[in-house]
Amino acid sequence: MIIGKFILAIAVGYFLGAIPFGLVVGKLRRGVDVRRYGSGKTGVANVTRTAGKAAGSLVFVFDIGKGAAVAVIARAIIGWSGADWHAAAAAAAFAAMIGHSWSVYIKFKGGRGVTVGVGGLLGMYWPVGLACLGVFFLVVVVSKYVSLASMTAASCSIWISIPLVALNRLWLEYLIFGIAGTSLIVWRHRDNIRRLLAGTERKAGQRVEIDEGDDDG
Repeated sequence: MIIGKFILAIAVGYFLGAIPFGLVVGKLRRGVDVRRYGSGKTGVANVTRTAGKAAGSLVFVFDIGKGAAVAVIARAIIGWSGADWHAAAAAAAFAAMIGHSWSVYIKFKGGRGVTVGVGGLLGMYWPVGLACLGVFFLVVVVSKYVSLASMTAASCSIWISIPLVALNRLWLEYLIFGIAGTSLIVWRHRDNIRRLLAGTERKAGQRVEIDEGDDDG
C-alpha cells in the first residue's frame, strides 16, 4: 500500500510539475512561443526576456506554487502521521523538477527547474526555501546574472541543510532533495556556465528581440 502511495505521489509531482506555465503565459501575454527565443527554455528568466517582467512575475508565482503544491499533496497522499511523508514530499518535489525540465506536454522540453525546486523547499520546510530565495535575489542584485544566482541559491540549500540535519532539526530526505536538485540545476545550466566563463552570458533584464507577429505554437 505504501509503495503504491509513493508511486502516486511521484506521478502527481511529475505531471503537475510538467505544466508549462511559462509557455502558456508567453502565449497569453505576448502571443509568442518562448521556446523559439533566447535560451529556448520555459522558465522565469526566458519568459521575462521574451514576454516582459509582468509575464515573468506571473510564471515565478505559478512555478513556485506548483513546486510547493506538489510537496503538500504528497504529504496528503501518504498521510500526515509517521515519517514516510517526508520522503514522499522530497521525491515528489524532485519529480516536479524533472517534469518542469522535461515536460511530457511539450515534447519533453521545459525550464531548468530552479523556481519549482525553491517551491518544493518552501512546501517541505519553508525556512530553507526562504533562505535560498533570499540568496537568489542577493546574487542577482550583486552580479546581474540570473544563472549564477540560480546555481548559488541551489547549492545553498545543501550547506544550510547539513547543519540542520546534524542537529536533528531537519529530515535527511530534504538534504538529499537539495543535493539531487542542485545537481540537476547545475547540469541544466551547463551552457550558462560556458557563457559565464567566456564572459558572454546575458545579464538580468536584458531583453530578447522577438517578432511581434509571431503566432507559431
